[in-house]
Amino acid sequence: MNKVQTVFSLLFIASMLAACSQKGKSETDSSLVKPSVDIHTAVLYGNLAAVKEHIAYGTDLNQKEPLGGSTALISAATFNKIAIAQALIDAGADLSIQNNDGTSALHAAAFFGRVEIVQLLIDAKADKSLKNNFGATARESISGPFAEMKPIYEMMQQQLGPLGLELNFAELEKSRPVIAIMLQ
Repeated sequence: MNKVQTVFSLLFIASMLAACSQKGKSETDSSLVKPSVDIHTAVLYGNLAAVKEHIAYGTDLNQKEPLGGSTALISAATFNKIAIAQALIDAGADLSIQNNDGTSALHAAAFFGRVEIVQLLIDAKADKSLKNNFGATARESISGPFAEMKPIYEMMQQQLGPLGLELNFAELEKSRPVIAIMLQ
């Protein structure tokens, strides 16, 4: 076999292996049904089963919602959907994608005081040095005094409360220094 044939043989084998290892719907697998609810809605409603259907179906876990550009993982971090965040991380969701404001899943988890999700992201090797559009890392975004940030949290609660955002201000005030230490 000459070098050209060897290269083409290796490329063919590599492409076949890649095709066989891809998650998602295949032409011969009729058991996979497209999920009835989009992945972002599933996250907001805490519908882990639907998120798992999306993972099995091969939905792009990194697709951004059109309004703010958040991924399913960023939304899971924002809305404290721990089991969903874990499922997305385990399925290979990109930890470094940022929304329109430059917020990554780690920024969102830190900012909203989601200690468990921050730990999941740290364990998954999320990049602590990523900066948002305001030039702040996740740690820097929570380093200021809570009293200065409380009006922003109140505004976020008002805007995102109808979508299910729940913020306990006393818990949030306590968790910010803990998360700052975790992110050192």
